[in-house]
Amino acid sequence: MPSWFWWIVIGIAAGWLAGQVMKGSGYGLLGDLIIGAIGGYIGGWLFGKLGIAAGSGPVGAIITATIGAILLIIVLRALRGGRR
Repeated sequence: MPSWFWWIVIGIAAGWLAGQVMKGSGYGLLGDLIIGAIGGYIGGWLFGKLGIAAGSGPVGAIITATIGAILLIIVLRALRGGRR
């Protein structure tokens, strides 16, 4: 399968997981994908700066992206002024 397909799958999974952890009303499929993809970038950057490895392969990518997505949701809620 093409790598872009896995980015989408991991983004959706990470966005959904982050939404479940954060107990929000969710952002819908597209919103979860976007939050998961941006979260993957944030998590990868942050883990790299801190020297943390969440594992390799899809599971490590989902963990990293989910943590990044949770951080992104925290920032979005703070900017918006509360829960959705």
